[in-house]
Amino acid sequence: MDLIDDAHIDAYFEKFTLRQTIMIPLVVFAVSLLILAGTTLSIGAPVKLGMEFLGGSAITIDTGDSIESLQQAFSDYPLHSVREHGNRRLLQFEPMSQEEQSELVNFMVENYGAEKIEMRQVGEVFGKSQQIRALQALVIAFVLMAGVVFLIFRKIIPAITVIFAGFADIIFATAMMNVFGLTLTFGTLAALLMLIGYAVDTNLLLTNRVLKRRGDPMRHIKGAMKTGLMMTSTTLAALLVLFVISTVSYLAVSNFTRIDIVRDIAVVLIFGLLADMMNTWMLNTGMLRRYVIPTLSGRRRSS
Repeated sequence: MDLIDDAHIDAYFEKFTLRQTIMIPLVVFAVSLLILAGTTLSIGAPVKLGMEFLGGSAITIDTGDSIESLQQAFSDYPLHSVREHGNRRLLQFEPMSQEEQSELVNFMVENYGAEKIEMRQVGEVFGKSQQIRALQALVIAFVLMAGVVFLIFRKIIPAITVIFAGFADIIFATAMMNVFGLTLTFGTLAALLMLIGYAVDTNLLLTNRVLKRRGDPMRHIKGAMKTGLMMTSTTLAALLVLFVISTVSYLAVSNFTRIDIVRDIAVVLIFGLLADMMNTWMLNTGMLRRYVIPTLSGRRRSS
């Protein structure tokens, strides 16, 4: 028995009006923008930046002290974050003066021993240059995506809807990063870029079937929903397994180490795919049904 069959799809179309399928994603998008705006006002950026983009120092300590006690111990320094790193602790500090840096190192050596400390630094200038490159990567990806979409469909409303859906996926995923305290690192940036591909894939599947195939448009929408929702569901299942393995397994198996970067990538992709399901099968579907299908039906009757 199919998990996603005609009965479930028909029940979905009966439950939500055409107006609701368009408005609900737009409301979620607006709330996501408000979250990003609030974060920008509080910290000066739409998302908390990791050391790769901010610059500073990353120090790994071989200690069993809790995260709370370490936050208290280093409260006099510009501590950015404290995370578990296997059986050790990873402390990230924002850029400091040379004097503050020396004082911090001396404090750590005195309290934990030089043999238990590993340290690396990222220059503030280098971090800012990475911010520019990250922004350029997102912009270039969107420009290329927009170009491909316009070349394929050559219709304004479907093309804009596909592009907006991909943008909304990233906005929602970034907002959820703020809600759950994730930072922008190379790993989470890669996850955001991957969301563009997922968004284009599902939206092209839907839009291409409706615009390029002859016959009943609603039948094409239902067929695309079956395929697309199954694709996204299997991907979500794999990501949930990845999240569990990278987060929980080390609690039960001592040889396992929690891999924070894998966990963060999985979380960003999970939220992004949930947003993509909403933006594709509610917003894009609603836009096609309201603005495109009537035009197509009129043309086919006249021909």
